[in-house]
Amino acid sequence: MTTVADVIAGALARHGVETILGQSNPTELMLAAERIGIRQILYRTENAGGAMADGFARISGRVGVVAAQNGPAATLLVAPMGEALKASVPMLVLVQEVPSGSRDRNAFQEMDHFALFASVSKWTRRIDDPARVEDAVDQAFTMANSGRPGPVVLLVPKDVLGKPAVPGRFPRTADLGAFPLDRPRPDAAAVARAAQLIAEARSPLVVAGGGVHGSGAVAELRALQETAHLPVVTTNMGKGAVDESGPLSLGVAANVTGERGPAHFHLDLIGGADVVLLVGTRTNENGTEGWTLTSPDATYVHIDVDPLEVGRNYESVRLLGDARAALQDLTAALAETDLTLRASRSEELKATIAAGRRQHFEVVTPLLESDATPIAPERLFAEIDRLLDPDDIVVTDASYSSFWVASYLLAKRPGQRFLMPRGLAGLGWGLPLALGAKIAAPAQRVITVVGDGGFAHVWSELETALRERLPVAVVVLNNSVLGAQRHAENAVFGETTTGVEFEPVDHAAVATAAGATGITVDGPDGIAPALRKAMESDRVTVLDVIVDPDAYPPVRSFDAFADRLNAPLHRARTHRAS
Repeated sequence: MTTVADVIAGALARHGVETILGQSNPTELMLAAERIGIRQILYRTENAGGAMADGFARISGRVGVVAAQNGPAATLLVAPMGEALKASVPMLVLVQEVPSGSRDRNAFQEMDHFALFASVSKWTRRIDDPARVEDAVDQAFTMANSGRPGPVVLLVPKDVLGKPAVPGRFPRTADLGAFPLDRPRPDAAAVARAAQLIAEARSPLVVAGGGVHGSGAVAELRALQETAHLPVVTTNMGKGAVDESGPLSLGVAANVTGERGPAHFHLDLIGGADVVLLVGTRTNENGTEGWTLTSPDATYVHIDVDPLEVGRNYESVRLLGDARAALQDLTAALAETDLTLRASRSEELKATIAAGRRQHFEVVTPLLESDATPIAPERLFAEIDRLLDPDDIVVTDASYSSFWVASYLLAKRPGQRFLMPRGLAGLGWGLPLALGAKIAAPAQRVITVVGDGGFAHVWSELETALRERLPVAVVVLNNSVLGAQRHAENAVFGETTTGVEFEPVDHAAVATAAGATGITVDGPDGIAPALRKAMESDRVTVLDVIVDPDAYPPVRSFDAFADRLNAPLHRARTHRAS
């Protein structure tokens, strides 16, 4: 007998699903899926499983599928779904429910999942009718992958899964598993107006966000940049959209434009732009340094597939559509426009960018070459940058991990991937996000940078990495303090609470205890050999790097408070008093 569970599994396979991140439940569905060759990857915690689905989707370009038991297990998927919703990452969440006959009777672990997922799902439905199963699955994939991608939920009652399947009247054969599912194009008149604005601008600028990667529009952005001689700056999630060594690249600006930031000496160029083209960015607070980077007097043009994001913070010429399609149309329109002004100013623009780059390197070189201990993070990232290949995937946790990578690792080709959890920016994403990326791209090297605070959320997934043979390199910034929280509190209040520091942890020993490789790095000379070993290893390797607890990345808002950011920690004062 073909059951509802069999039909769901078959529909998932039709949409290209090869793996489900799950912990056995919904069991009948998992058994049906495994019978037809869909592999279950067992996570240790649901929140990590959701982050793995996120990382898989970002790299593969296909929906990440994660499954969970009803009740407390389902609640742990809320955080990764929130990240995916904000970061526009498609995810299919399969949640078992209590049998339909037990609904609203306080059955074991019963919850109102519609209410639970209301703020983090694009679309939530329950499969109750055996005749509408394929309809529901296809709608789920359509919603996840169309418009602005995001997470969707299918609720599957335990008893319904075992019911006999009822064939639908209309057959379904399409594969809807890749995103973007559709590529709508912007209005032609708006494109022509945007092209004219850019061609005639005194100093135009492109701000590239994560939507460039999500749309697969890297080549189209490069064509636009080269056709119209346009400087490009990126948000954190847009990092890698352009080659950061290119003559018209300004690197990441976002909220890392402090005195040691890659775009610090380009701030006049960014702030002086009179026409700003925003591509695939939600113009959020961190991506715009609190909406202060560009001028309120500039004219804005915004490419985005989400009509609510276009003009949300900057009234714009609306190029509503898929980023790849919109960039193609805009480049074609520019090619038919007089670009004499753009070409005539190109060499001067490149010289200005090169000068700013030289100033930046003069400022940061002492830190990049520092022999201090504890290790200066800048020295660590200089060593990582030397060993990175253009095809390597770099993953970060939230907080300082993202800021350090955005600032001190160079995107060496257009399209190099840097995965950062900048949607909600919750701690603990780095390791599972990297595991999802490795599942999607097993032949590529994956390195993840995490803080000791964030890594503590997900130590258990080292076992997942070992069991599933996912050899990622994990670099732990070990300073025994929640650095971003400490510095933010000192900047705002001139003091910290007692909740920012913890006892030292031997992360290499934690890794070894789990069966992974653990290496402690406590001096600059040990960085390069440990990195080489980790990146070439066939098993997950944890580098426990003892870094300076007083170090902070080039967060612009910290510059005015440099004299008080490193006020003594409570533990230091307590030890001194005793």
